[in-house]
Amino acid sequence: MEQNEIDELLKGTNLEDPPAADAGDANAALGWDDVAQELRESQKGAPQVAVSAVNFPELQQRDSGKGALALDFILDIPLTLNVELGRSQLLINELLQLGQGSVIELTKLAGEPMDVFVNQRLIARGEVVVVNEKFGVRLTDIVSPSERVEKLR
Repeated sequence: MEQNEIDELLKGTNLEDPPAADAGDANAALGWDDVAQELRESQKGAPQVAVSAVNFPELQQRDSGKGALALDFILDIPLTLNVELGRSQLLINELLQLGQGSVIELTKLAGEPMDVFVNQRLIARGEVVVVNEKFGVRLTDIVSPSERVEKLR
């Protein structure tokens, strides 16, 4: 449709004034009483529905022996545990120049506790120990739930 056709259509319509209600129009003078009456009349033929109360049995608290929560269903879920010694930022040029014997300076100081992450969430801090010629981590501080929430911000 071209602009001149649109102009021709608009010439015959006055957008400023809303269309006047005809005297014969039944919806022109409807009030709330009329609407309520119409609603009552429309509901006369509606089928009646029987509603009855439902009684649910009381929930019983299970005792799992020692009074602990029954968590058996989640005990086999695998988790990823990471211990972070420190962090460092390098340029690609610096990374390419690394070789055997290179030393990378980390953000943490010697003797400072390491961060222990479970599924990328900080849960504890600890120190390095040697157990049967393997490295291990002795947890020295468990992160409180409020501190975990604060880290999310």
